[in-house]
Amino acid sequence: MKLFVVRHGETEWNAQKRLQGHLDSPLTVNGIHHAELLGKKLESTSFASIISSPSERAMHTARIIRGNQMFAIETDKRLKEINLGSWQGKTFEEIKEMDPDRFENYAKHPNQYYREEKEAENLTDVVTRVKDFLKDTEEKYQTGNHLIITHGVVIKVLQLICKNYSIDKIWEPPEIEGTSLTIIEIKDGERKLLVEGDISHKE
Repeated sequence: MKLFVVRHGETEWNAQKRLQGHLDSPLTVNGIHHAELLGKKLESTSFASIISSPSERAMHTARIIRGNQMFAIETDKRLKEINLGSWQGKTFEEIKEMDPDRFENYAKHPNQYYREEKEAENLTDVVTRVKDFLKDTEEKYQTGNHLIITHGVVIKVLQLICKNYSIDKIWEPPEIEGTSLTIIEIKDGERKLLVEGDISHKE
């Protein structure tokens, strides 16, 4: 079984260096173009399913990559981006100004990052839901290729899980750019990263 995990294409807020989380913004022209290029790269791969975050930026990316294939796109809310509460919709500079210590932890000391806001998630919350998604997906499908369209933090968490790393290593390279491809092979209960953050389709 292989999971072809893709980050959504670049959005308007990505270009503005504005955090999205559970909020949304449309794909840019570049984001759409790169999704089309990735769709061409993957058109010879036979997928048993497409599972997307329900966020529109992920769904739009999934529809582009699916192309003319007729099967439905499943959605799973466990693939949504981390909920960043009151940071959502604000630029990095605005967040640094309004919440400097917490933003410093998020960016440089992720194991010390903690949010008390009712809606906001901690990184451990994302790890829990992504582990749950992986377990259910492995039990449901067991074999075949599966296309997963999700978000940057979710993909970084998937890398942590596959490498059995702790949260303090979440921002280690490679960077997960828009429409980057990460491939996870699952065999006999073992999860192995075959490809991480590949953007060769953009070149």
